[in-house]
Amino acid sequence: MCIELKNVEYRYQIKTPFERLAIYDINLDFASGSYTAIIGHTGSGKSTLLQHLNGLVRPSKGEVRIGDHLITPQKKDKDIKAVRKKVGIVFQFPEHQLFEETVEKDICFGPMNFGVPEEEAKKKAREAIKHVGLSPDILDKSPFDLSGGQMRRVAIAGVLAMEPEVIVLDEPTAGLDPRGRKEIMDMFADLHKKRNLSTILVTHSMEDAAKYADEIIVMHKGTVRKKGTPMDIFSQPEELIELGLDVPETVRFQLLLQQKSGMYFYEPSLSIDSLAEQIAAIVKGGADQ
Repeated sequence: MCIELKNVEYRYQIKTPFERLAIYDINLDFASGSYTAIIGHTGSGKSTLLQHLNGLVRPSKGEVRIGDHLITPQKKDKDIKAVRKKVGIVFQFPEHQLFEETVEKDICFGPMNFGVPEEEAKKKAREAIKHVGLSPDILDKSPFDLSGGQMRRVAIAGVLAMEPEVIVLDEPTAGLDPRGRKEIMDMFADLHKKRNLSTILVTHSMEDAAKYADEIIVMHKGTVRKKGTPMDIFSQPEELIELGLDVPETVRFQLLLQQKSGMYFYEPSLSIDSLAEQIAAIVKGGADQ
């Protein structure tokens, strides 16, 4: 399912002394089956943009089209519940939203809230728990008896059980150790491919943006500063650093090598393997001369 934003602007607390412009001049489209990362420092508008992707907020100006559903400042959202079923959001620390007495009941809550019969919801719960790498045996346990990593996977299973066509990930690895972060991100990458999901990742991790996304959107001071492939975005690392953003460690190492040794890299290395290959080629080229 596609999502398109045209000339979107959003203001908080309109017509009050506290009115604040959060985002403006947003023109974006998220193609069906794509994987997009949204990056930007705190206060750049990422979270406000995210809330427009399933109708949590309505634009102050412009329009948001989610599949066949159009959201405008004037139009009342009669079918917004159907939109939220199609676009699932995994917020930061989703485990904080767990509340039922068993894992099964927690996962079933979303589908049943959308009218799915209990037995069918239980079937979806069994499928969803497998997708997040947990054993079906865990369904009878209290979510509060699980480890932090297991709780997060249960919360994610609750979103997946609603069978969304688009999944929005808001810093999904916040608070996890490096191993846990890699496992969660690899799990989402696998789900993206197997279920042909449109995936939108809001992240501070440049490594994750570079590794998983097809396109990266750079937000700055409430609007889109830049968008392109990971190769496009990280080919000008100095610009990102000027915006207060980081770059992948491999790109930062390239910059350091260029400054210290004068080595010239023909493209940014977005992985260790790519970096090693480029350094080997440069060294070999120098030795052959």
